[in-house]
Amino acid sequence: MAGDVVLWFICFFAVASLLGILVYQLMCLSDLEFDYINPFDTAKRINKVIEPEFVIHAGMTVLLLLCGVWLMFIINLPLLYLHARLYLRRQHLVDVTEIFNQLDYEKTYRLLKLGFYLVLLLVVIYRCSILLITPQFLIEIAIENCCYTCCISKDDSSSSE
Repeated sequence: MAGDVVLWFICFFAVASLLGILVYQLMCLSDLEFDYINPFDTAKRINKVIEPEFVIHAGMTVLLLLCGVWLMFIINLPLLYLHARLYLRRQHLVDVTEIFNQLDYEKTYRLLKLGFYLVLLLVVIYRCSILLITPQFLIEIAIENCCYTCCISKDDSSSSE
């Protein structure tokens, strides 16, 4: 039971970091659209965080597979396949010379991923909160606390004698 809590907290932090990376990419594209930064800087900033995004998502998906959370694994599988296909075809990086031509596509692609990650975050928060509220988990915490206080009181009484 405690392993499940750790799994969902790891997933929570992974999805939160994925959301942060994606919002950063969208901000860079918006800055480029309004001419606040040049195309070279935009491409450099976005390309720097694409591979960490792929690695975090792949790691979370593999963790879900290893822990036997099949539904969440299957939900993440299409995006993992897309990331792998883009990476293997060397199409995952933003091209400096084509960034203005592909600006609408890049923003739409990232907004769709943002929606996916937001839904994923809601599911992870729901699973984590349900797991923490279940009576079995609360009983385990109470037993651990009781054993801990009993051990302390036995140690205190034996040391005072």
